[in-house]
Amino acid sequence: MATSPHQRVIITCAVTGNLTRPDQTPFLPITPEQIANSALEAGEVGASVVHIHVRDPVTGAPSMEIDLYRDVMQRIRKHRPDLIINLTTGPGGRFVPSDEDPRVAGAGTTLLAPEKRVEHIEKLRPEICTLDLNTMVSGGEVVINTPRNIRIMADRIRRSNVLPEIELFDSGDCHLAHDLIKEGALAGPGLYSIVLGIRYGFEASPEALSYARSLLPAAATWTGFGIGRNEFPMLAQSWLLGGHARVGMEDNIYLSKGVLAERNDQLVSRAAELIRVLGAEVATTSEARAMLSL
Repeated sequence: MATSPHQRVIITCAVTGNLTRPDQTPFLPITPEQIANSALEAGEVGASVVHIHVRDPVTGAPSMEIDLYRDVMQRIRKHRPDLIINLTTGPGGRFVPSDEDPRVAGAGTTLLAPEKRVEHIEKLRPEICTLDLNTMVSGGEVVINTPRNIRIMADRIRRSNVLPEIELFDSGDCHLAHDLIKEGALAGPGLYSIVLGIRYGFEASPEALSYARSLLPAAATWTGFGIGRNEFPMLAQSWLLGGHARVGMEDNIYLSKGVLAERNDQLVSRAAELIRVLGAEVATTSEARAMLSL
């Protein structure tokens, strides 16, 4: 893994996410046109990777509809074929036990077969897709990603010739990644994102990020990113430890305390400014593609 700061930093913009709610901010991109336009705006100010979730255009609720993903991708590639598209495979892993019988799924459960969680990846072939390794408490619910399901998803992602970005939420996820590499389910050294600041996962602190980074395979490419008010402090810490950068409304909706970001490109511009203040430069899409071997 990189242990010294990059001189060219890849910025990922996580455009809309799965958990950020429309009632939290009126500026959240919802429709395919809004999501694609927001991604394109982010690309204009420094993002070379755009991380995409989709939502029901009417209700704003998270969706896994393949036609919505296709619409977003076509809009982005029409205007910026160089922009690196990273689709999520995270939805479909949440379990809420019913009050009457904890063995039975209650309202809010989203569990899907692993094959369904990567169906859009197989059909649309983005450059990158996420692959979550976490099984953990999330709010009052749990997220479940069993090793069996991860192996199935990883195999289908590999056969689609898509690069998995392994999402790590706690130290056990890092150890699982090593085991999956040893058995050949994942190709090493790999691309990783370290998620900081979600309750019951890695805390958003320099110590936690340094520890997480120490658990990555040698020569890994990685990004550490913080949730909410931790977004920009953890961006700086990620760079100092040899990582890249991620910002966006999936992770944080504020430009500063009490000031909502109206567009994702505002968050990306702030990230680019911080990277330059630290003494580095923002990677272009061609440089990012070379660094990621795309």
